[in-house]
This record gives sequence, C-alpha cells and structure tokens, in this order.
Amino acid sequence: MSQTQSIPERTKDGGTIGGAVGRVRELLVPGETLEAVAVQRRIFALTHRRVIVAATSGRLMVMRRGLIGGFQVTDVRWQDLKEAQLRVGIIGATLRIASLGSSDLAVSGQLAAVNVITGLRKGEAQRLYTICQTHEQAWREKRRIRELEELRAKSGGITLGGLHGAGAPAESEESPLARLERAKEMRDKGLINDSEYEAIKARLVSSL
Repeated sequence: MSQTQSIPERTKDGGTIGGAVGRVRELLVPGETLEAVAVQRRIFALTHRRVIVAATSGRLMVMRRGLIGGFQVTDVRWQDLKEAQLRVGIIGATLRIASLGSSDLAVSGQLAAVNVITGLRKGEAQRLYTICQTHEQAWREKRRIRELEELRAKSGGITLGGLHGAGAPAESEESPLARLERAKEMRDKGLINDSEYEAIKARLVSSL
C-alpha cells in the first residue's frame, strides 16, 4: 500500500476539519493506520455538517455528523467490500460503496448495504477510490479461491488438472461426464479460466 495521504487541517472551501479527523483517529483499533481522508464540500452539506470518509488499513469509515453535535460512523470492512464506484462531476465527486452481508469469504454473499457519499472533493475521492479498488481486487481473488475450495470439497475434490485432494474419492466413483459438468460450472462462475477448463476437459477425454 502506498504512503498515507497528508491530512489537511482545513479544507479549501473553508472550515476546520482537524477535530473530525481527530475523532476518526480515536476510533482506530491498535495496529490500524489511517491511509486517506475525503471531506464533503460545503455546498453539499447545507442541512448537516460535512461527511468525512476515511480509508484505513482495515476498513472504510463513513462519519456523518449532526448539526447540533454528535456523529454516526458506518464501517465497511475490506473483506466485505463488494464494489466501489466513482463518479466525478464539475464541483464534486460521488463515491458509491456496496458491501456484502456474509461473514465469510463466499463469493455468493448477499448484498447488505450501499453507501453513497456525494459532493466529495475530487482529488481526495479519487484517492479513496484507488484504495477501495486495491482492496476490492485482493479480496475478490481471496473469495474466488475460497469458493473454488468449497466447490471442490462438495464435488469430491476435483482440482485444476483433474487430480484429487487428500481423502477425496477415486475417479472411478464418478463419471468423467459428471466431472466435466462440474468443471464447466466452475468456469461459468469465473472460478477457473478457459485454458484451465480446456486442460481439465482434455485430461477427462483422454481417460475415456
């Protein structure tokens, strides 16, 4: 991960944000580091105090503050991040964060929540988006590997190349056609690519 973004004490459109960033820092757990912060532009916060979005080493934090005082923080752990989208306009940027509700790494986890933060300063929002994309891609690959392992376990331990894992039943217990159908299902889900599928197919055909 790249170096921590320099956190300004005052936004370009006026208003001290040091106190809000200080609150974010107070919420960090031991070992967690603050990597970037984006602040909502004042023109988008006429009925509330500006929203603060912070990326840390372990999560994305969205702090919404009330006009009179107090604040509410929404956390999205990086392992729960489903998708991040960024739309940049003339005077501000919109960051859309979709997260999963499943507590494990399953790819098929159900969408739990969507956070949409409008009017962020463009440079800061782009930095946050880059960090989100980095974590999204890393955890997508981890979920892909996890689901691949789960599918192998359910289907008798098939692996890329047709070998079986430890304790899996022998190939004679299942027809090559059934194993080929399983491999096709894995390809359709994006768990293996076309070349890996063709390698499995070639091996199963040669065993007939």
